[in-house]
Amino acid sequence: MKRFTAWRRRPWAGYAVVLAALVAIGAIYTGFTPQAERAEATSAAKSADDLANGKQLFNKNCGSCHGLNGEGSKDAKGKSLAPSLIGVGAASVDFQVSTGRMPAQSPGAQMPRKEPIPEFNVGIKTDYHEKERREEAEKQKRTAEKNLADLRAYVSSLGGGPAVPSASMVDPSKGDAALGGKLFRTNCAQCHNFTGAGGALTGGKYAPPLDKSDVTPTQIYEAMLTGPQAMPIFNDTTLTASDKQAIIAYLVQTRDEPNPGGNGLGRIGPVSEGLAGWLIGIGLLVLAAMWITAKKPKKLKKS
Repeated sequence: MKRFTAWRRRPWAGYAVVLAALVAIGAIYTGFTPQAERAEATSAAKSADDLANGKQLFNKNCGSCHGLNGEGSKDAKGKSLAPSLIGVGAASVDFQVSTGRMPAQSPGAQMPRKEPIPEFNVGIKTDYHEKERREEAEKQKRTAEKNLADLRAYVSSLGGGPAVPSASMVDPSKGDAALGGKLFRTNCAQCHNFTGAGGALTGGKYAPPLDKSDVTPTQIYEAMLTGPQAMPIFNDTTLTASDKQAIIAYLVQTRDEPNPGGNGLGRIGPVSEGLAGWLIGIGLLVLAAMWITAKKPKKLKKS
């Protein structure tokens, strides 16, 4: 007891008691803090890191054309070189980057679809038989998916815009393919052909084919939502979310349909079919007729 009394009378004893009380209060507060608040704080810190990574990727791959703040760029005559990305949204970024159209290598009348750069190539093949190659490919794919997500988040932070559609919104099995066929023929077939085979436009532009397996339902939805390049925007007031899903169901179903004649001839309709009919069908008949009439009987030749 005397030892405790002597310790209490020391000059620094008061500071030690205050420090111990603060530590105890902090421990108690941490223990009673709701789990949701702690998770929210962790999530906020993670989001800040994701945005920082997204900004770094933007500055490296996009800033030279679109401006370091996404404001776009113009030439000396005031002609736009690269559009502003403020307000374009995550869906536009996801479409342009996942299809390899951006970053652009050689700007022209239209940006062609190509293999995405490694940093954003989410379609990396991962079904290798060798374990080492499979693990490395899976790691690269996860990194690419995170990079693309971070880039989308950063561009969205500049001014919002349409978000990437959820998996349920682009599920072909949930769409009405019959309705989708009617909507596609009414709104899309003029450029993309009634089976989605694509077609030429004016000024060196073209409607890309939609009948390839590498054109994903998400990319089709994003294209309708954002209107890339020569394509008009079909927002939810023009085509509802269920309408877009129906069009996706129609396109996916059309890809799997067999060609009764054995060859689809580009599936561009009566033009190619008529040409094939004339060149092959009637052409063979004409050649057969010429061969029959040109071969004279031997008796006629002697007389």
